[in-house]
Amino acid sequence: MAQYGLASYWDERYTRDSDFFDWYQKWEDLRCHISPFLEKPHKILNLGCGLSRMSESLFEDGYQNQTNIDISKAAIEKMSKHYKEKPSMEFRVMNALDMSAFPSETFDTVIDKGTMDAILCGESSTTNVAQLLKEVNRVLNRNGRYICITYGQPSFRLPYFERAELEWDVQHLSVPKPALKTTGKDK
Repeated sequence: MAQYGLASYWDERYTRDSDFFDWYQKWEDLRCHISPFLEKPHKILNLGCGLSRMSESLFEDGYQNQTNIDISKAAIEKMSKHYKEKPSMEFRVMNALDMSAFPSETFDTVIDKGTMDAILCGESSTTNVAQLLKEVNRVLNRNGRYICITYGQPSFRLPYFERAELEWDVQHLSVPKPALKTTGKDK
């Protein structure tokens, strides 16, 4: 089992494979599903940004007040350098299980594209996901939204979100896989 919960795993991976890469789907394929839950002035926290272009795509669509965190120093260094001309895109090395650097109720929206899934592939996964959701709940403002993009089946993921202490109104949306793009040669 890969050690997706370890910073050392991600530092090694992002040092070795330093190209930008979007796990799961790109913003362009998610936009119509997620943008109804966002507002341009929202203060957005992107958990486990890695080397995804999602932050940039959100920025280009007008969601410019964003903080991006990742457990990997290698990823954050590359992202900070690449996006240095966009100062409202903040990048910080941070473990999503301990976001104590942020005061309570700091963010309007928290976006998690695969971070929960990665944590579920590591040691102490159930305990760590409970801690992740406790921290997400703490940093979200009262009317905030947590958007979790996961490959996990609803029957496996929803119980984490529906815990009484979170007091969340949970909605589940299924997003189809993007259509394969073909070239003229494929006809």
